Amino acid sequence: MPEKVTSNDGTDIAYTRAGAGPPLILVDGALCDRAMGPNTKLAAHLSSRFTVFTYDRRGRGESGDRAPYGVEREIDDLEAVIDVAGGSACVYGISSGGALALEAASRLSSISRLALYELPYVVDDTRTPIPANWAGHLAEMAATDRRGDAVRYFLRDCVGVPRVVVGLMRFMPVWPKLKAVAHTLPYDARIVGDLGLGAPLPAERWAGATVPALVVAGGKSPSWMKNAMRALAEVLPSAHYETLAGQTHVVKPSRLAPVLTDFFTR
Repeated sequence: MPEKVTSNDGTDIAYTRAGAGPPLILVDGALCDRAMGPNTKLAAHLSSRFTVFTYDRRGRGESGDRAPYGVEREIDDLEAVIDVAGGSACVYGISSGGALALEAASRLSSISRLALYELPYVVDDTRTPIPANWAGHLAEMAATDRRGDAVRYFLRDCVGVPRVVVGLMRFMPVWPKLKAVAHTLPYDARIVGDLGLGAPLPAERWAGATVPALVVAGGKSPSWMKNAMRALAEVLPSAHYETLAGQTHVVKPSRLAPVLTDFFTR
């Protein structure tokens, strides 16, 4: 059974802690929860050196939810988990979960170090931009409980997964799990906002994120992703960029864990 903490707006946030050592909180991206996603296995690789906290973002798994949605409320959720961890913690986020962690680091003094893997920003013309109205489309589908449509639209039109692959996924065991959290896709779209439209990153947006930061992209990931992560490292006040050789967006925990351990124990 998970433990739970109450966020600022009264929403219960479910979390699990494992291991021993300095506190480290892992933040999931879209279509993931505490039991499903890359951070699930990553936690096992890190728990020998850290007390690792994984949690269900609001609306997912065993966490509650409360309308209206706001990015600030998700930052409050993360802050509540940090409070449980002792009031200060290192934070790692992947994809749109990394975008959430970055927004939190701009506003919270309780994040001591920040590591980010492949945030879904598009900063140049090396890929088709994310549709400008994606948040609205996803919100409309969520409001009418068209979860399958939301997953298909997100994967095909926003992420760029080939249509034939998305079509085949409908017949795989993972599809019902994706649909179960599809109503939270508008949340991820709100967090990323307009940073996927192909424009340079705003230089002052994260001026408050002054903690040491590590920005990582996979060596086998497409150029647009590596370009975006290099650009992000350049605009953050205290960040270092690193390429993880041989990796893609589906990063292997066994390859990522040593990099994170080295960074978080400096």
